[in-house]
Amino acid sequence: MNPTRGNSIAAGVLFILGTTTALAAAALLPALTARAYLMGVAGHPSQMAAAALVYLISAGTSVGIAIALYPVLKAVGPALALGSVVFRTIEAVMYTVVVVSLLSIWTLSQQLATAPAADLAPIHVLADSLLSVRDHANLAAVFAYGTGALMYYTLLYRSRLVPRWLSMWGMAGVLLILVACVLALYRNNAVTGYTLLILPIAVQEIALTLWLLIRGFNPSASSASSIKTATFRDTTPAAELS
Repeated sequence: MNPTRGNSIAAGVLFILGTTTALAAAALLPALTARAYLMGVAGHPSQMAAAALVYLISAGTSVGIAIALYPVLKAVGPALALGSVVFRTIEAVMYTVVVVSLLSIWTLSQQLATAPAADLAPIHVLADSLLSVRDHANLAAVFAYGTGALMYYTLLYRSRLVPRWLSMWGMAGVLLILVACVLALYRNNAVTGYTLLILPIAVQEIALTLWLLIRGFNPSASSASSIKTATFRDTTPAAELS
């Protein structure tokens, strides 16, 4: 039996969970672009709570994917494998900041109905600031995702654990999404608005998910990586390892 089969299935399931929860959270969230968005938020408390919960689940899957890949990839490049876990953890933290911002906007929307007229303007200003924090945290999260994903796609390419065309597609897609992040940063736009730059990696992750669930990692490539690591440890002088 392929010893990495469990890792490939776990990673595939987490890819599915991450995609579906991100889409579900976006669908549940009331519109935050209208002029009177606070009134809309106040009228949908259940949707806000559900969106926050689903966003947190999505944040957890970000870390989970890198953790599921780490035991397989560390034999190929331990530094890059660990780096992918670190950056996808940063991504999860940034998404948690997004959730905190949304819940804070929700609280302000509840106060809007009972606040005196003199307090309405400050409430709107504070809500707009929190909305800006949400957008910037989301941008930072996508930056972290792109960096972490580039690390594990590089290792997948080196190791041939999945077909190289699939790994190269992933690296190209990640570079495009990093370009979208830079454009969003300099133009002060939402990164989600660059659909054409995001679409390639979105489609690639669907293809990668199907490959991981149906075929799994290449067992011969996995064995070769393990043998290479073991040989390195056995032939390296003890003084160098200490």
